[in-house]
Amino acid sequence: MMTVQEISDRLEIDALLSRYARAIDTLDWALLDTVFTPDATVDYTATGGIRGTYPEVRTWLAQVLPNFAVRQHFVTNREIVVDGDTATSRALLFNPMGTRTADGGIDLFYVGGCYVDRLRRTADGWRIVERREEHGWFDRPA
Repeated sequence: MMTVQEISDRLEIDALLSRYARAIDTLDWALLDTVFTPDATVDYTATGGIRGTYPEVRTWLAQVLPNFAVRQHFVTNREIVVDGDTATSRALLFNPMGTRTADGGIDLFYVGGCYVDRLRRTADGWRIVERREEHGWFDRPA
């Protein structure tokens, strides 16, 4: 049986993963800052993105994501293992994205994969210290 602390930790990490999706989809960079440690490494290369420190990746996201008229990240099937003040997480992602067409419509595409994270408990709560995105599939050629 899990202790109250283990349950609390897992719920806090679960909320962190949801906060990540909300920050990305709403382009709320201040909120995204509450997800990662300042020295975190983030690797989105599996789906055509960059790998770098959190500040580098944050700058890249702020340049790239506004190009999409539709952004929606679903982070599901979360497997969280807590070990004291550190944790690991593996969560599936489903990501519909869309660009505006000349006639005002939306050209949608879909991405599937998973996030593999290492996390650390900080004075401000749980934060991701390393994220690696694993590509699962695109609904069209990349």
